Amino acid sequence: MIRLLLFLITFTCVWADSEEFPLWINGAPGSEARRHEPEQAQDWWVKNIHHPSVTVVPADPAKATGAAVVVFAGGGHRQLVFPPEGLEPAQWFADRGVTAFAVKYRLAREPGSIYTLEEHAAADARRAMRWVRHHAAKFSIDPDRIGIMGWSAGGELSALVAFGEHAGDSAATDPIDRESCRPDFHLSIYPGPIGFPAGKLSPATPPTFFLCAMDDEFHVAPILAVLPKFMALGIPVETHLYAAGGHGFNMGNRSDLVSIRNFPDRMIEWMQDSGWLAPVIE
Repeated sequence: MIRLLLFLITFTCVWADSEEFPLWINGAPGSEARRHEPEQAQDWWVKNIHHPSVTVVPADPAKATGAAVVVFAGGGHRQLVFPPEGLEPAQWFADRGVTAFAVKYRLAREPGSIYTLEEHAAADARRAMRWVRHHAAKFSIDPDRIGIMGWSAGGELSALVAFGEHAGDSAATDPIDRESCRPDFHLSIYPGPIGFPAGKLSPATPPTFFLCAMDDEFHVAPILAVLPKFMALGIPVETHLYAAGGHGFNMGNRSDLVSIRNFPDRMIEWMQDSGWLAPVIE
């Protein structure tokens, strides 16, 4: 009960300081006719998403670094674990000087869904990266220090973006579509296997931070398979594989394991050591 109460208080504070924006004003391609259909939400999940959006959680002004993270929650592409893996990490980063953007994307495996992961959800993810980069000045962030973070199914989306093509369309009428969707760094937390490259990585693959529990075998497998590819190209990669922890421990506060409860600190340490948190933009 105490943990639930603390979560509800945190959840309320996040909404109090944040603002939600649609990724496409007139609706996402293929979903325009359904953009006014209400979402469904209860407790820890959101679904029935037809008007993809980004919720901006601004950095604490006293600690602002100019860095940003675009966050994709998991949920098996059937629902979105939006408060625990979207808003909660966004607020955690904001409290540490990193402006965060929690994305609601279309769900390819929700019962009755007309969407696909590779076409619609991936389009939402790339659009979110481009949207944030296009609006960097508005949110006082550095367009060259924008990272992507994916959890579980959201880690499949972050992989599709990080390991895919990044260039914008220079001839696009929408200026957002002209932006690159390349993340400057990548945080991948117990990701699923979709989006991980079968062949070599591109030299444009961003520096990456992986984290998973070894007893989460399905989700640790893609990490172990891709590590040699990072090493072959000399792309910076840091990996934390915990002996236990299972799957879906969110920001660690649902676990009794000290290592899992403290894991978020490893992310900010990596970002600091890698130079993503400096200099501060005036």
